[in-house]
Amino acid sequence: MADPVRSGRVLLVDDDAHIRELCRMYLEHAGFDVLEAGDGPTALTQLEQHPVDVMVLDLMLPEMDGFQVLAEVRRRETWLPVIMLTALGDEEDRIMGLDQGADDYLIKPFSPRELVSRVRAVLRRAFLAPADEGKLLRHPGLIVDVAQRRVQAGDDVLNLTPREFDLLYFLASHPKQVFSREHLLDRVWGLDFDGDSRTVDVHVTRLRQKLLASNTPYEYLETVWGQGYRFVVKARSA
Repeated sequence: MADPVRSGRVLLVDDDAHIRELCRMYLEHAGFDVLEAGDGPTALTQLEQHPVDVMVLDLMLPEMDGFQVLAEVRRRETWLPVIMLTALGDEEDRIMGLDQGADDYLIKPFSPRELVSRVRAVLRRAFLAPADEGKLLRHPGLIVDVAQRRVQAGDDVLNLTPREFDLLYFLASHPKQVFSREHLLDRVWGLDFDGDSRTVDVHVTRLRQKLLASNTPYEYLETVWGQGYRFVVKARSA
């Protein structure tokens, strides 16, 4: 069986043909199969017609911008890892993209070699189960199925992005322990991630919202001001 971390299929979405050509060359040299799209509608059509392991998505696109594409991708393919391409200085765009479910980002101009590294990193997290594959993490009102990458809160199955699952799995595996943003970036995002620690805040907020939207009677994610976050089980306040 082919290793998706080394030979998966990448959908590259950018309206700049030169950037697509350069990235395709590096990704194919690294062993990936590459599909291309110069706009949002073409990207969504590619997703309908071909299995894809990771999407590299520019935010500045004609017809549909990257945020609209990302929203549609998350509606169709909750699990699909998405790496955003953003312009230098567009911090709010990066935060908004992460808030909408992107898993990682690269700032233009970027090194194609770094893109290859980021693609491998998100695929590794998406396809390689933890060492305790098959384990069920059980907490009151919450089940985290590691092998199936499935989370049940109360009677509801949550639609989590790959990064949200990894974050919840890590915190739920270490209940009551406080982890700083930097520690979570290291353990969940990986050593190759050099983004803003606000990324952690955005993902915790989204994860907390999804848990609160379920019918479990408990809360799980606690902010420890000035220190970070921890997983605790406590009854929801009335």
